[in-house]
Amino acid sequence: MLHLRTPGRSLALALAALALMAGPSTAFEPSQTECIAPAAPGGGWDFTCRQVGKTMQDLKIIPGTMQVTNLAGGGGGVAYAEVASKRKADNNLIVAASSATATRLATGAFPGNTMDQMRWVGSIGADYGVIAVAKNSPIKTLPELFAKIKADPKSISVAGGSAVGGWDHLKVLIAAKADGISNLRAIKYVPFDGGGEAITQLLAGSVQAFTGDASEAKGFVDAGDIRVLAVLAPDRLPGDFGKFPTAKEQGIDAIGANWRGFYAPGGMSDDAYKFWVASVKQVYASPEWKKVMTQNGLAPLDLDGPQFEAFVKKSISDIQTISKEIGLIK
Repeated sequence: MLHLRTPGRSLALALAALALMAGPSTAFEPSQTECIAPAAPGGGWDFTCRQVGKTMQDLKIIPGTMQVTNLAGGGGGVAYAEVASKRKADNNLIVAASSATATRLATGAFPGNTMDQMRWVGSIGADYGVIAVAKNSPIKTLPELFAKIKADPKSISVAGGSAVGGWDHLKVLIAAKADGISNLRAIKYVPFDGGGEAITQLLAGSVQAFTGDASEAKGFVDAGDIRVLAVLAPDRLPGDFGKFPTAKEQGIDAIGANWRGFYAPGGMSDDAYKFWVASVKQVYASPEWKKVMTQNGLAPLDLDGPQFEAFVKKSISDIQTISKEIGLIK
């Protein structure tokens, strides 16, 4: 059978071939990149934005420097609502997230917001929890701290960088429960917008202890301002934090791992999302980031794209279970 090739079909085939040769025309190229840290300067989210932004700049993944915007309030809720409502299609934006973000979503603390409103980019490590006191505190061990709470709950206030019911709050409750404290509601927890602010209040004498993460405590530890009573890890951390005992070593079997990573606006284009997923993955794999992890007590956690989204979904489910066990939610 003879097939006639029409001029129109020939033209279409030629244009298709040229398109294939040219490659995708919609590939995303970042311009003025920004990372929102949903807390005051000095905390873990601030650390995540600044350190990853600097590494992306050093590796020439992004043009120029990454702008870091501190948008504190509501344990991350102000930033979450801002991105969901006003910046949901911003292709140049990523937002620092952690177990604290999952905790707030798990307990319904972001009214009207759900994890499905965002695109979940990837993780850059796990940040184990610490419980610390000021350098001049008479309390030397974690069991001593809990003994004082058992004797007189009102005598000890514990500061953290998340809201009541947030991840910092949960960590100290998990440890207290493991030490046999049954009335967890009696523990005085004082929330602040970020770990840096919480430690500042510890140093000012407004509170007697701090619950947070290794990365946000690192600078204060190096300066000799605070003393870590316990790290909430299964084993001692590598690097500088290896000198601090775990809670488990002190007879308190409690682990609190805070994953760190990023989400992006839910309306971000597929190409932009692929770019940020690949960029965070490239940062994680770099020698530069491995050095940051060692210096700041970060443990390995390498998840990206759909795998990371599934991980966050499970984190939210697990935190809901814990919160119900200790009576924070019904």
